[in-house]
Amino acid sequence: MNTPAHLLVGAALFARKDIRQSGKLALFGSLLPDLSLYLLAGTSLFLLQIPPQRVFDELYFSEAWQSIFAIDNSFLIWGLILAIALFWKRLAWVAFAGAGLVHIVTDFAMHNDDARPHFWPLSDWVFESPFSYWDSDHNAAMVAPFTLLAVLISAWLLWKRWPNWGVRIAVLIGCGIEIWVVRQWLLFF
Repeated sequence: MNTPAHLLVGAALFARKDIRQSGKLALFGSLLPDLSLYLLAGTSLFLLQIPPQRVFDELYFSEAWQSIFAIDNSFLIWGLILAIALFWKRLAWVAFAGAGLVHIVTDFAMHNDDARPHFWPLSDWVFESPFSYWDSDHNAAMVAPFTLLAVLISAWLLWKRWPNWGVRIAVLIGCGIEIWVVRQWLLFF
């Protein structure tokens, strides 16, 4: 899934009006597994002026970058955070960890040759799913309707749960970005 989809799904599943800070922490948990990629790629592309082909064909797959991705996409680390939050009954942190886990579960199911080692530190094994949310060579056209359905259901739930127009505008923007990005993936990849 694209990051906007992760944000909408994570917020719909875990943000609750009756649990203070759960919305912000669910959004942060939904974002965190992708944040290192944005920081690494953004620095490489815009500050270091490295060509996109080198960033995404070489650096993305480098041992250094994959080591970072292994940490922020580890089922074990996110599971430990969830276990601690549940043990201490910190429901907002359950939202954080739950949203992060949903993010990496969907990534596990929808990444092929760009998959990450989700079982760090126990293993560097990488599951290459037959499905990809972006790569047409790996069934992206079949995955896209399910992703879009999850995004639309999530947006509807958030719309109903928060009548605040600021939240509703953010939801609409998230949906718009997701639809535009999926269109780009399907047209060009």
